Amino acid sequence: MRPPKRPLVRLHVVTGGRAHPSRNVFDLVTLVVAVPTATTVGISPEQRRVLELCRGGALSVAEVSGHLQLPVTVTKVLLSDLVDSGHLVVRSPAPSSQRPSADLLQEVLDGLRARL
Repeated sequence: MRPPKRPLVRLHVVTGGRAHPSRNVFDLVTLVVAVPTATTVGISPEQRRVLELCRGGALSVAEVSGHLQLPVTVTKVLLSDLVDSGHLVVRSPAPSSQRPSADLLQEVLDGLRARL
C-alpha cells in the first residue's frame, strides 16, 4: 500500500503561516466570484488558480476547496486574502425560503429519469 500523496508545498506556506482567515468569515456554501478587472500580478499560484476557477461563475467555498484539493481551512484563508485585496466578491447563498423544496427537486429528478 502506498502512502498518501503529499502536497509539494506545505500548507502553512500556502497560507503564509496563518490558520484563520483575516476578517472574512466563510461557510461551505458561501459563493465567491472573481472581479472581472482583477489582475493576477503579485498573487500566489494558488490564488491565481482560485481566480481562474471563479472567473467561470460563482463557486461555493466547498467547490473551490475540492478543485484545489486543499483543506477547507486553507481555502478559506486564500479566499479571505483575495476578498481583502479586491480580487473576489462574496455572494451569500439564497435564503432557505427561496430555495426549492426537497419534494420539488425529487419530482424534477423523477421526471428527468422518466424521459431518459
